[in-house]
Amino acid sequence: MSLLSFVPAITTGAAPDTAPRILMIDNYDSFTWNLVHYLAEAGASVEIARNDALSVDEALARRPAGLLVSPGPCTPGQAGMIVPLIRAAAETGLPVLGVCLGHQAIAEAFGGRVIRAPRIVHGKTDMIAHDGSGVFAGLPSPLRATRYHSLCVDPDSLPDCLRVTATATDGTIMGLTHRSLPVEGVQFHPESIRSEHGHEMIASFLRRCSNSTEAA
Repeated sequence: MSLLSFVPAITTGAAPDTAPRILMIDNYDSFTWNLVHYLAEAGASVEIARNDALSVDEALARRPAGLLVSPGPCTPGQAGMIVPLIRAAAETGLPVLGVCLGHQAIAEAFGGRVIRAPRIVHGKTDMIAHDGSGVFAGLPSPLRATRYHSLCVDPDSLPDCLRVTATATDGTIMGLTHRSLPVEGVQFHPESIRSEHGHEMIASFLRRCSNSTEAA
């Protein structure tokens, strides 16, 4: 992949020059393109950069309406600049959504720890109970979602600034959000075809990005 790729909005709504522009950080994961497609369907224009293609300053200088950090095969600390980027983006008030590895990176960015999951889960669906906030707004609880992970956020390490928004049937943290900043993560894969309401979750994140841009 080149330094940056660009995918325009593919809905019939907003014109390309008015579509919210989302910066997608690709952690060398095939699921990235499913997320890009969901964003484009929801009306976003998407710039995609791998986690070692831009510095934190270069990423923020692109002035996106929001930041989405993709899944990936490694730990947050091995995934380029995603942890410092999340921290820096949050300080500017930029909406951030982390998926799987991106979710774990949010925890680390604010002082949490990532540990081995109680069991390795790859391609298994589970019922996710949630509190109806953030990307879960208006969605039924529990809902079915697909899990692909061997790591998870340590609940005992969660800092006061983060709160749990969703859990799996085994108690593993499946969602978290910052208490005062527009930052949230989901451990499961909303972009999986076997996950329920994935399109709605991505559209909800995009609305937050659009609202943040209008308020700026």
